[in-house]
Amino acid sequence: MSDIEEHFELSDAGASNTYPQQASTIRKNGYIVIKNRPCKVTEVSTSKTGKHGHAKCHFVATDIFNGKKLEDIVPSSHSCDVPNVSRTEYQLLDITEDGFVSLLTENGNTKDDLRLPDHDCALLTQLEDGFEVGKDLVVTVMTAMGEEQICALKEIGTK
Repeated sequence: MSDIEEHFELSDAGASNTYPQQASTIRKNGYIVIKNRPCKVTEVSTSKTGKHGHAKCHFVATDIFNGKKLEDIVPSSHSCDVPNVSRTEYQLLDITEDGFVSLLTENGNTKDDLRLPDHDCALLTQLEDGFEVGKDLVVTVMTAMGEEQICALKEIGTK
């Protein structure tokens, strides 16, 4: 056979970060990829077919991680990329001085590679204040296209 030894760094289930969906089927509050960023659709308008060409869908959306507003116009018969968005809940264990959180996963391990949310000031103060007082907090982490961020929290009691 071959003298070259192949080495694979990581393996996964082969799940894609995005999947195709026809532009005309994407609705308000759905998700879409605009300029290679996962976004939540806030507005959709469809123009009628003109003398030359297709009906077009005009999407206005906000980036789900940094809150920036993005727009795109796509022919309604074409496919758009839609991000695979998942939400996972973790219990908050600690907040470090350098802005990282320590979270308890479902199987009992800790997850220490997540930063505090920086674009949502209300959520940030709620997190810090609740942790300072000693409340048991559960955070919801949204994951899409290889990025993850804390997007919500709820209180499960006081220590």
